[in-house]
Amino acid sequence: MAWTQTDADRIRKAIAQGVLEVEHDNKRVRYRSLDEMQRTLTMIEGELGTAAGKAPVRQFRFVSTKGL
Repeated sequence: MAWTQTDADRIRKAIAQGVLEVEHDNKRVRYRSLDEMQRTLTMIEGELGTAAGKAPVRQFRFVSTKGL
């Protein structure tokens, strides 16, 4: 599915209102939880950022020991 900025805005607005149901392309989508909505929003924003030519943010954590 090709996401749009409007889709992201709708989910963001629903999160702010505490609503779990959003309408996309004349279809109602009911999310199971706020966490699921936030993960979907993060996914949409990531796809939109990649489509806009922005590089995705990646974090690396290096852990080392003295080898004792």
